[in-house]
Amino acid sequence: MTALLVVLGAVVGAPLRLFADRVAGARRGGASVLGTLTVNVVGSAVLGVLLGLRDVPPAVVALVGTGFCGSLTTFSTFGTDVVRLVEQRAVLRAAGYVAGSLVLGLGVAALGYVLVR
Repeated sequence: MTALLVVLGAVVGAPLRLFADRVAGARRGGASVLGTLTVNVVGSAVLGVLLGLRDVPPAVVALVGTGFCGSLTTFSTFGTDVVRLVEQRAVLRAAGYVAGSLVLGLGVAALGYVLVR
C-alpha cells in the first residue's frame, strides 16, 4: 500500500515539476535555473510543513512527503545546472545558485516546520 501512495503522489509532483521547468524555460530561456529553484523551494516548504505537523499518519508522509515532494524536487537537475554554469564559466552565478538554493530550501523548510508546530 505504501508504494502505491508514493506512486500516486509522484503522479501529481512529476508533471508539476515538468510544468515549472517549461514555464521558466519559456519566460527566461531554456538554460534558466528558475524552474528547478522554484520546485526545490516549494517542495522544501511543503515537506517542512508536513513534518512539522503532529501525528501525521505514515500514509500521508508516503503520499505527500515521499511521493509528491520527492518527485517535485530534484537534486540531480540542480547538480547538472551547477555543472553547466561552471562549464559556461559562470562561476559566480553557479555559486549564487548553490548558496541561494541551500538558504532558501533550508529556510522555508524550517519556517514551515516552525509555523505549524
